[in-house]
Amino acid sequence: MRNTLTSVMASTLAGWRGTIAAKGTRQPPLMLQLYEYEACPFCRMVRQALTELDLDAVILPCPRGGTRFRPQAEQVGGRAQFPLLVDDNTNDVIYESRDIIDHLARTYGQGNGAKIAAPGMIGQIGASLASLTRGMAGMHAANRQGAAPPRELPELYSFESSPYARRVREVLCELEVPYVLRNAGKATKADMGPPWVRQTFFADAPVEGRNRQILFDETGRLQVPYLVDPNTETALFESADIEAYLRSTYG
Repeated sequence: MRNTLTSVMASTLAGWRGTIAAKGTRQPPLMLQLYEYEACPFCRMVRQALTELDLDAVILPCPRGGTRFRPQAEQVGGRAQFPLLVDDNTNDVIYESRDIIDHLARTYGQGNGAKIAAPGMIGQIGASLASLTRGMAGMHAANRQGAAPPRELPELYSFESSPYARRVREVLCELEVPYVLRNAGKATKADMGPPWVRQTFFADAPVEGRNRQILFDETGRLQVPYLVDPNTETALFESADIEAYLRSTYG
């Protein structure tokens, strides 16, 4: 159930939400913290909004059976319910995907970003079907056999609807590896479609998007997922390679 085809189907069922990033949103001085797990449809909707608002966040994975961040989330918020957003910029601790998305759009959305709203019933159904299509990958904690968490947070360049980035996020969640989610949503028409489309037809188009510019400056490529792990001085493209690395390093 983890192949790329089902991941493409999952993105399609979710309406490809979490692809396009708004321009001109306000970046919070302190990093947002999101307790969530990949297979949760309500968490998915919050991650979609993070991409669309071009916001980064520290992801604290809380899969079922997890012992690393679930107790911490319950201590912070008072109950084991997800998603849970902690925004130290406004001293807010927020449950419920709709309330979280409204907070993000109201606080950080400017211009196009201000138009982002929580999905309605159709969006919720699509997000749920996406999880089912993936066989609920990213729901349960894996047996880590005593593996220690990373000392420094790895960084994952991703956008929510990317079928390849999803596979990596599922593994990070199941291994309960915290990370910085660097959202690199597409900010221009030249970026629509797979990377080869831009390389073939829009090679001279300017790079747009905050994290896409950083990604291009550092690697010369506009491709996700891209994982940077300061703990081992490792930087990897390609979902299969990243998955194998994560399992061997943190599994």
